[in-house]
Amino acid sequence: YWKDYCVNWLKSLGIREENLRLRDHEPAELAFYSRATTDIEYAFPFTDWGELWGIADRTDYDLKRHQEASGKDLTYFDQEANEHYIPYVVEYSIGADRLMLAVLSEAYDEETLENGETRVVMHFHPALAAYKCAVLPLQKNLSEKAKEIYKKLSSEFMCAYDEAGSIGKRYRREDEIGTPFCICVDFDTEVDGCVTIRDRDTMEQVRIPVAEVRSYIEERLSF
Repeated sequence: YWKDYCVNWLKSLGIREENLRLRDHEPAELAFYSRATTDIEYAFPFTDWGELWGIADRTDYDLKRHQEASGKDLTYFDQEANEHYIPYVVEYSIGADRLMLAVLSEAYDEETLENGETRVVMHFHPALAAYKCAVLPLQKNLSEKAKEIYKKLSSEFMCAYDEAGSIGKRYRREDEIGTPFCICVDFDTEVDGCVTIRDRDTMEQVRIPVAEVRSYIEERLSF
């Protein structure tokens, strides 16, 4: 159960299954109190496979030691079986630094586009991205409306604002830091009340009303 649970949790963060493997410890590796231990390993690009997460069946060793030291009864009574027993402890331990290193390694990509240019992009799960969205006026003379939208969104999400340079270069800057959604305010926004949202991973663009932007992003941040 815990092996599946942990692997599925990592996959839900965007880590690909082919970069994960389970390694059961040999009997000689086991701690004296452990009946079984499994490491989840990740294929780091610079060290090959490395331990990411340890899952250990520590049997009833922990609670027995606590019971002996404290003098308190730590047994559990199973009413159906009509018996007392000391529960086993399953320890699943992951380091925050190793996890984030795996997430960074998994997210980094250099894509060759149809025009031959290279796009550097961090494919973070939206829930992990530092900035959830960026508001980009098509031109600087649209900044007033763009800043109005930015102000509303930044009260809900970590939101970036950028009006320097061409829109294409600004998209690339947001790709490089993993911002999942870019919101472009153009000359039609004042007319139709809509903005264009660009998806970081597919680069596809959709046009939606300004009033729906918040819910659009919230739905895609769910984890």
